[in-house]
Amino acid sequence: MITTIDHGAVRELRLNRPPANALTPELLTRLRNEVESAPQQGVRALILSGAPGMFSAGLDIPALLKLDRPQIFGVWKDLYAVLASLACSNIPICAALTGHAPAGGTVLAIFCDWRIAAQGTSKIGLSEVLVGLPLPPIILQCLRRLLGSHQAERLATRGLLMNPEEAHRIGLVDEIIPAEQVVERALKWCHDLLVIPASAMAYTRRQARADLVGLFQRDLSGEIEEVGEAWWHPETQSRLRSVAEQLTKKKS
Repeated sequence: MITTIDHGAVRELRLNRPPANALTPELLTRLRNEVESAPQQGVRALILSGAPGMFSAGLDIPALLKLDRPQIFGVWKDLYAVLASLACSNIPICAALTGHAPAGGTVLAIFCDWRIAAQGTSKIGLSEVLVGLPLPPIILQCLRRLLGSHQAERLATRGLLMNPEEAHRIGLVDEIIPAEQVVERALKWCHDLLVIPASAMAYTRRQARADLVGLFQRDLSGEIEEVGEAWWHPETQSRLRSVAEQLTKKKS
């Protein structure tokens, strides 16, 4: 589900769960393990990428609808753990958005250090409310940190999806370049950081990201329980099942 490619001191973690790199408990667990183990293996920077045209479509709704209550709470716990691993990593992480990144795809990206998106018609944004899911508080806080309160409110409450150019204009992504150059540019971003004196860069990065790390230095069990419970709201279940039906029709 993840292809690991080493580029010297930089490791690329390429999501590889066709067709949409949709997030399942297994993929979340694997991603967390890969992010957390990389520094111990001498990796000095990470790139999180996807397939051409598709970074990640977010949670695998059809698969998750088959899970029971305890399992759904486990999914949210796993997602929070992945976000913590990205936010708290002691090495830089660049999100190489190789294509579509709605909902959970964008969520993964905003907890990384830098976001590079492919030019074109791909959709980026936090569209959770469109399928009846409230945006988890910790994700909204990260979005607010990135964009400011007003812009974060606009994106989150309306579930806006946008093209890369608009995402770049408002600061949701940091760069947009031709699709075939996204990973190459992410590598350059990583290498440019790695030529800076390591201790000075690492210390300054820790200070700069301390507020983001601080989001995870609290007891989040109550928040995760609340988010998990929202999955079972009748309106949410109805909307999720409608989405799942549409996805099934597209496959057939």
